[in-house]
Amino acid sequence: MTDVTAEPGAETKPGQPAIFFDGQSSRRRQVMLTLGDALDIAEPNDGQAGGAVTRWAYDEIRRADSPAGILRLTATSAPPLARLEIRDAAFGADLVARCLRLDEHLTTGRGVAKIVGWSLAAAISIVCVVLFGVPLAADRLAPLVPKPIERRIGDASEVQVKTIFGRSTCSDPAGQAAFSKLVNRLRDAAGLDDDSMTAGVLPSSVPNAFALPGGKVFVLNALLEKAEGPDEIAGILAHELGHLKHHDNMRGLIYNGGTSFLIGLLFGDVTGSSAVIFASRSLVEASYSREAETNADTFAIDIMHKLGRSPKPAAELMFRITGKEGGSGFTILASHPLTEDRLARMTKEDRPASGPPLLTDKEWQALKGICGSGKI
Repeated sequence: MTDVTAEPGAETKPGQPAIFFDGQSSRRRQVMLTLGDALDIAEPNDGQAGGAVTRWAYDEIRRADSPAGILRLTATSAPPLARLEIRDAAFGADLVARCLRLDEHLTTGRGVAKIVGWSLAAAISIVCVVLFGVPLAADRLAPLVPKPIERRIGDASEVQVKTIFGRSTCSDPAGQAAFSKLVNRLRDAAGLDDDSMTAGVLPSSVPNAFALPGGKVFVLNALLEKAEGPDEIAGILAHELGHLKHHDNMRGLIYNGGTSFLIGLLFGDVTGSSAVIFASRSLVEASYSREAETNADTFAIDIMHKLGRSPKPAAELMFRITGKEGGSGFTILASHPLTEDRLARMTKEDRPASGPPLLTDKEWQALKGICGSGKI
């Protein structure tokens, strides 16, 4: 004698209508379902189950996303896009009772925890790469960039800089001669190659100075106007030479540009978008790390001592500017974050002059007027 209570839905009539998609075509098929030892899916034949279509074992049936009022199912043994849609709630309840693994594929609390765990691990990995991997790569790669490539980047950056501050450098003959004399003395003391450095003064009301890749250094005329002596400008130029000597600008480019710049470097796109972005953001506003600034200060102190001059005047100039204009936007503060500690350090390194003046009074006045007497 058969126990009808042993099978859920044993009293359900065979031939329950449903919609079936076989996963191999887009055809919508009307089928009849029968609950037996497995779910039989068949084509209708005069209202009864007809030709067999397929058969799904109950432990293979899984729930699929569906709108309210429809039970949508799939099977692990069926094609991935195969779907069965059942609208009869009673029949659906009988079928669900037989499918003990219906929701096995859905995310459980343990699954959510696993996903969250992997997400956190990925986030931590990204943070570690940004904080440690990229800076390490920048430190290692910056000195290895070939000089021709570095010069090409510098040339492209210079175009952008001159677009912002002026199409050409100031070129008063006497002022240019004085500036060249000052730069040459600093360059020789720094041990930089004769053909690896160029310098110029740009007309601008912004008191600043910055270095570009390829040995390019620019002083903005407003900085000259605020300076009270050649030692002040010399110390700032020596600081910029320190950034060049330590490859700080290339290191910043690799660090800020990251993977996109490295790919561009490999494929030759070093005068296109990468250099433009670098010139307009990283270079003009050259924001170096605290370590890079400290090292550049040390370099400037050593150069000024080699020349028998004090590094203190440069610190006093920067402090004068930041003290008066630190909150007024883009000034030297943007690229040389001066603190009282820096001024204190330069003061500690102050020594009586033991070398000749870097410029004569006449040369200094000529340098001050390198951009002409007109207001910028």
